[in-house]
Amino acid sequence: MSATGPVLTVGPAERRFDPYAAGESASGIRFLYGLNPLAKLFAPIPVIVLLVFVRDAATPAAFLVLAYVLLLVGARFTLRLVLFLALAIPLAALVLGLGFSMWTDAALVDATPVVWQVGGWTLYRGAIEIGLATGLRLAAIVALTLVAGLTTTGPDLVRASVQQLRVPYRIGYTALAAFRFVPRFGHELDIIRQAHRVRGAHGGRGPFSALARWFGYIVPLMAGAIRHAERVALAMDARAFGAHPDRTERHLVPWRARDTVFVAAFWAVSAVILVILFPWGL
Repeated sequence: MSATGPVLTVGPAERRFDPYAAGESASGIRFLYGLNPLAKLFAPIPVIVLLVFVRDAATPAAFLVLAYVLLLVGARFTLRLVLFLALAIPLAALVLGLGFSMWTDAALVDATPVVWQVGGWTLYRGAIEIGLATGLRLAAIVALTLVAGLTTTGPDLVRASVQQLRVPYRIGYTALAAFRFVPRFGHELDIIRQAHRVRGAHGGRGPFSALARWFGYIVPLMAGAIRHAERVALAMDARAFGAHPDRTERHLVPWRARDTVFVAAFWAVSAVILVILFPWGL
């Protein structure tokens, strides 16, 4: 207890689900957390658009490596980051690549060697190359989106959009308030489950018991959602939300020189990669 009242701390679980929770402190070398959220969005967007139109495997592989370097250097090491980079992205790229190779038109690659043949169906090496290139392309796009997704909070993105892009604050903060319902629903669902467990309601196992339990959650969840929506609406009305064309923001998210440098450097490196590999041919 401090002189000004109790000090509230936010645990890891609350920080994971609460879009308003402050992020954990990071060392200075984790530079991605100090950048404007819009800079982390503007930098990879042109590359993501261009990756849709490339067909080789080298270009998405190069940008995948670039995204990995940015995340490993600029983001905080967490279990989620390690799982994404070491397991989720490579496995997804492999599975998608094999799946796309089976969907590739055999008439386009029938001049390549046969890898596998079952009855009248033949898998050619060219189909595998096309499928893996597509999987790599999707993996590179996902990895580039993680540069902003893993190092940006929802409130900061909304504030930056309102302050730099001049998005009407009525739209930005209303969307943020709606997004805040997600952790609220999770918390209320936890309470409802505990209450049902204490009362022994909808016990048993099997699909019918599970269906009965979920039907028992719907009514109290809807009632809680209505109550929460009314409280949010009353709170916004009490603060004259939307009564003026702009509002005073206590927490500023400015665009600094380092944001411009990051975007320019990312675009320069991307241009060098595209010029060297030139995936569209002559």
